[in-house]
Amino acid sequence: MWKQIDGGISAPLGFFACGVQAEIKYKDKYDLALIVSDVPASASGVYTRNVVKAHPLVLTENHLQKGKAQAVVVNSGNANACMGEIGDQAAMEMVKKTAQELGLSPEDIVVSSTGVIGQPLPLEKVVPGIHLAAEKIASLKGSNDTGAKMEAAHHAALAIMTTDTMVKEMAFELECAKGSIKLGIIAKGSGMIHPNMGTMLGFITTDAKVEASALKSLLKEATDESFNMVTVDGDTSTNDMVVMLANGMSGIQPEGTDWENFSAMVRHACCLMAQAIARDGEGASKFIEAKVTGAASLDAARQIARSICGSNLVKSAMYGEDANWGRILAAAGYSGATFDPKQADIYLNGLQVAAHGQGLAFSENDAAALLKKADIVVEVVLGDGDYSAVAWGCDLTHKYIDINADYRT
Repeated sequence: MWKQIDGGISAPLGFFACGVQAEIKYKDKYDLALIVSDVPASASGVYTRNVVKAHPLVLTENHLQKGKAQAVVVNSGNANACMGEIGDQAAMEMVKKTAQELGLSPEDIVVSSTGVIGQPLPLEKVVPGIHLAAEKIASLKGSNDTGAKMEAAHHAALAIMTTDTMVKEMAFELECAKGSIKLGIIAKGSGMIHPNMGTMLGFITTDAKVEASALKSLLKEATDESFNMVTVDGDTSTNDMVVMLANGMSGIQPEGTDWENFSAMVRHACCLMAQAIARDGEGASKFIEAKVTGAASLDAARQIARSICGSNLVKSAMYGEDANWGRILAAAGYSGATFDPKQADIYLNGLQVAAHGQGLAFSENDAAALLKKADIVVEVVLGDGDYSAVAWGCDLTHKYIDINADYRT
């Protein structure tokens, strides 16, 4: 149906992206990204459910009410959150400067920030950075150098990172009845990650022609299946957002089977990004995938899977390579979902450790050997219905504390 391609966030027709070094917090780090569409695009966003919302997020949510946008400006190194009127003014200044540089209306701009909460955004660095980024976009548009365009898009993916240790970018191409559609995606996230979003940002571009209402429904569905099924540490941030832009420059409006395939491609891309965030969890040494099958409802399956991945006791056991299945069953039990624990079977990397809610005799040595693997699959099989869900997380290590003990300073 679709294939992975090069190009990252600027792979779709009519999109350009770059990252620059504005020295917002560190020298020699890409820390300001700009994503621009040649034409106005249908746009939609999903946001943190934390009642404490960063200033750029509030402004973006307001701008996207009309379902249109043409550019995204993002900075790392500073969250621009909890700063009162100064924070509102700083977010607006980012929007106005970007609009001025690109010749657009401020309402056409999506703005996002990530980094330390409660510190003034250094506009004396951000504003010149926006100017540099706009100049870079202009040079890319005036060139046929595909290598330079791809490198600039990679810099955009680097620029949104904070404690991330790996860049998160992908692109895909879908063959439709009337031609091809491309999709690009970048994301960031490593710590302060929890369902209903965490310190994660995601930006998705496509050259498909999609109405704003359909885009909104698709993005919510994809987010519920992906970014809202990943947890690192149980903390939900003030700045989380995922924004999708569809500029229609492929000339193709997917319908019927093409729409089903396009929707599946979007969900697939988002799930891969969610998994990448879990793999890159702060201090993580193991990737955990929790599979729940046989649930009475989709909500129940998702609640249980998220609860298992979010349990500090489960995460610690996986770090210690301890097949402590009781912690898994307990996490399922306090998830808020109703199920019959006497019907629950539990597997760790394929080894059954519990049946009908009770432990089985198994080799601790065999279990420990399986848990030495970097990827751990926790499977809980219920007997309540036909629904299933998957969540992703990571183990909890000493390094997580080291990273977060001095993050602000």
